[in-house]
Amino acid sequence: MEYKIKEIARILGIRSGKWNEDSISILLTDSRRLSFPEESLFFALRTKTNDGHKYIEELYKLRVRNFVVSEMLPVFETLPDANFLLVKDTVKALQKLVAFHRKRFDIPVIGITGSNGKTIVKEFLYQLLHDEFHIVRSPRSYNSQIGVPLSVWEMNEKHTLGIFEAGISQPDEMERLQPIIAPKIGLITNLGEAHQENFLSLNQKCQEKLQLFAEAEAIIYNGDDAILSHNIESALLSHKAVGWSRTDKEAPLYISSIVKKEGATTLTCVLFGIDRQFTIPFDDDASIENVIHCLAVMLCLKPSSINDIAKFSRLEPVDMRLNIKQGINNCMLINDTYNSDINSLDIALSFQQSRKVDKKMKSTLILSDILQTGTLPKSLYKKVADLIHRKGVQRLVGIGRDLASFEHLFDMEKEFYQTTEEFIRSGKWKNFHKELVLIKGSRRFHFEQISELLEKKVHETILEVNLDAIVHNVNYYRSRLKPETKMACMVKAFGYGAGSYEIAKTLQEHRCDYLAVALADEGEALRKAGISIPIIVMNPEFSSFNVLLENYLEPEVYSFRLLDAVIRETERRGMTFYPIHIKLDTGMHRLGFQPQDIPEIIERIKRQSGVKVRSLFSHLAGSDEAALDEFTHQQVECYEKAALALEQGLEYKVIKHILNSAGIERFADSQMDMVRLGLGLYGVSASGQSGLKNVSTLKTTILQIQEVPAGDSVGYNRKTFMPRDSRIAILPIGYADGLDRHLGNGRGEVYIKGKRCPIVGNICMDTCLIDVTDTDAREGDPIILFGEELPVQELAAKLDTIPYEILTSISPRVKRVYYRE
Repeated sequence: MEYKIKEIARILGIRSGKWNEDSISILLTDSRRLSFPEESLFFALRTKTNDGHKYIEELYKLRVRNFVVSEMLPVFETLPDANFLLVKDTVKALQKLVAFHRKRFDIPVIGITGSNGKTIVKEFLYQLLHDEFHIVRSPRSYNSQIGVPLSVWEMNEKHTLGIFEAGISQPDEMERLQPIIAPKIGLITNLGEAHQENFLSLNQKCQEKLQLFAEAEAIIYNGDDAILSHNIESALLSHKAVGWSRTDKEAPLYISSIVKKEGATTLTCVLFGIDRQFTIPFDDDASIENVIHCLAVMLCLKPSSINDIAKFSRLEPVDMRLNIKQGINNCMLINDTYNSDINSLDIALSFQQSRKVDKKMKSTLILSDILQTGTLPKSLYKKVADLIHRKGVQRLVGIGRDLASFEHLFDMEKEFYQTTEEFIRSGKWKNFHKELVLIKGSRRFHFEQISELLEKKVHETILEVNLDAIVHNVNYYRSRLKPETKMACMVKAFGYGAGSYEIAKTLQEHRCDYLAVALADEGEALRKAGISIPIIVMNPEFSSFNVLLENYLEPEVYSFRLLDAVIRETERRGMTFYPIHIKLDTGMHRLGFQPQDIPEIIERIKRQSGVKVRSLFSHLAGSDEAALDEFTHQQVECYEKAALALEQGLEYKVIKHILNSAGIERFADSQMDMVRLGLGLYGVSASGQSGLKNVSTLKTTILQIQEVPAGDSVGYNRKTFMPRDSRIAILPIGYADGLDRHLGNGRGEVYIKGKRCPIVGNICMDTCLIDVTDTDAREGDPIILFGEELPVQELAAKLDTIPYEILTSISPRVKRVYYRE
């Protein structure tokens, strides 16, 4: 749904100002999430660590024109045609606007609060009700002072049901969220100790949460919970209360029996006096309680929605927490690093108990310090020790200073570490064997690192792409530049094989100034994926003008024929001053105008209004080779003279750039206004310098190992004969995946368990063979074909080619897996 900017000003109580006719459909609070600038209204939020006001000038350059601010800075006067809505508090303004938006809809809305289970219940309700309602719901766990309004803003006239979460961490917050969600049906899942340090008592926190339901028609809760029941009565909300119970037969929803069997549970319920049975595919206490909450909500919302009891058996687990996966050494893993408090620990331990089908499997808990409880550490960890003893934990790995301080409270097999890194360095995780391991930690402990080490890897050929390495490499080159120097990053050729969208998205989030692609189609794909920063098309084709101009892609112009064609097309469309990038040939002789063409370029540009020169650039032919330094200096000198003449003739400044990755490394004094980062972005130094991080790792696993006697051949055409009795491993990767066929017959090698092993025989379309005789390799073991341990530069040298070719040759059928360290 859209609002005119002048209507938003009225809603926010801004009486003065001249507003244009811009329409707003997107509320933006994080400048890195910009997708559609013309439709976005940016709220400049101030936090303890950041200030959104400092990103406004940059957003303006990215075509955002509408801003909500709490201060008018001098720089704003230099931003013509921008709308600035001045308010006292931008967060409150965001909430006020969305509260107005919420009032436009008279549909049932479910508001969910509580210490645990909000997201799971929300997603279960969606699974159970999406066939009967057009549902709008919180994305993931957007339940904060900012997340709630961003969620509710998504409501439109097509929706027939809303389901929103609301979380608080301190008093007075729920009062601000209530008019934004304004639920007709409220659910409080439970009351735990998360953020308890900001509240005087559980009762106070409960009263704060109940404010969400001030105008609700029904409040659903566990009627057997004494604290919830007491506070609902104290808040004079009993007339709205719908408490389900396992003990009170008079409750609107009475759970008469819960029978668990082989990973499923049968619930026998009495719904307003009618017996019903529901079977659900879970047997842990947390899921059972969450489903009961859903039953109660559905009874209040639409009683007929529970008639299809089969859909309860089709419920799928929500992939967020309490997931169970296969681990190393016949272990099973339960990864619950979503949050950590005593209540959620109780739930997770119950889940662990329910998964222990083999009595011989040891119950192990990896636990971090429990934060933000408001309880004295001694009392807290005494309670933790009692809980895990009662739940049958046999081995405890405690991580954190507090846990280590109370080691004496725990009476099972135990070990303690100050940090996650210390535990990982110890190598003790390698000794886990046939254990049911619950990984339970606060987010700041980064237990995902432990989960990654303990998880059994899936057998597949993948290209792992380290997005953190991309950021590191950008910052590595930025450290060699002046703060004001811009950077254009190359994402052409599918991001050098790594995947252009994920790379572009990461670069956009980290303030890259320009992206560069080879073809207009590549730029169009990025625009459709939400990439909004400027994009240069390095090889525009005459047939691509429509794609170029429709997606606001900026073409490289290298000839008068192309220049005239771009001018004609922009003028035909009534466009003015469309940005173009003039390429100058200073000696590479690939594409570009000649230096002597500058006067004619000036003349043609000045007699039209369709285009404007955004930049002038050239390409260095040998910046990576010291033997060619004299020629490089000649190119730079030639370029500088041409750039001066162009700017003088046009009578305005243009962005000047000539350095590529190797140029940044070796000729930083010639950085000018912008540099272009290509191969270096992907972790390969063209001039052999250190300091970059590897980005792409090509990995696979061993399918099978065969014993081949001495004298036998392997592979097609019998090109390799084994000189000794050998162990030959078959890998699921071949030339159709991008593994160059010339690497066969001993020319190439792979990395396994700290050793390099040769590729033997001809490489096939889908497989290849390696000699693992000198290793203890086993079927299923991981293999690296290139990466940190086997640099892509080495493969390129073996093939007498360049790393670009290796990286861009990886087939699209190879799955790209993106991760952050």
